[in-house]
Amino acid sequence: MASPFPSTAPADEDALIAPARDGSLRVLRAARDAGVRRVVLTSSFAAIGYGHPRPGAFDETAWTPTDTPLPPYIRSKAIAERAAWDFVRGEAAGPELVVINPIGIFGPVLGPDYSGSLGIVRGLLEGRPRVLPDIRFGIADVRDVADLHLLAMTHPGAAGERYIAAAGYSSLAGIARSLRAGLGDEAARVPSRRIPTWLLKGLAVPVRSLRGPAADAGVRREPLLGKAARELGWRTRPVEETVLDTARSLLALEAGRTA
Repeated sequence: MASPFPSTAPADEDALIAPARDGSLRVLRAARDAGVRRVVLTSSFAAIGYGHPRPGAFDETAWTPTDTPLPPYIRSKAIAERAAWDFVRGEAAGPELVVINPIGIFGPVLGPDYSGSLGIVRGLLEGRPRVLPDIRFGIADVRDVADLHLLAMTHPGAAGERYIAAAGYSSLAGIARSLRAGLGDEAARVPSRRIPTWLLKGLAVPVRSLRGPAADAGVRREPLLGKAARELGWRTRPVEETVLDTARSLLALEAGRTA
């Protein structure tokens, strides 16, 4: 189900690529040897919508090129998924494969060890960043992603398919707006001011910490949604509901820590 996803990139990209690729293949070999009928692999939109020369809306037929300079995590997801498909195609008696490609996964936390995507919401609640760059990404609710895995495992027509898992495409400013509208005083520190992309890119030249946000500002990697709904009957929560449920669970977790 998972690959390493550290908060900072490792010095050696194989620290991410090797576990992602080799771990997927170990599971598939074990499934083959045990006579498993179908395997559902959790990949990522990182294996679909990155490294393309032009922005656009990308569906399940698109592939992130693995021969392009990209962050190690992005490359690891594309390499691991390609390796999984190559394995299944080379095994006449092997298991069926279905792949789920989630984007940013949000939703209620299970505990204090939560993903980097939830850190985005926590940062906004704490007033970070002070100004909002023009960054946009897809949003999926963890509960809906779990449902899609079950559909992928049980639906007869899912074998051999990829499915993007997202409820919509939003911006950092849009998430901040939902928090302010839905949380009242609890969102008092959520920023509202925006920073133009040209200014952010200029400031990133001397300020190293701004280079990551500057690289993503203004970039459009929009998922083309609908396949999972059409083929599997998948239904998702509204993005605003997911954002607020994420925030409320983080606030409750923090309140429990300080009680």
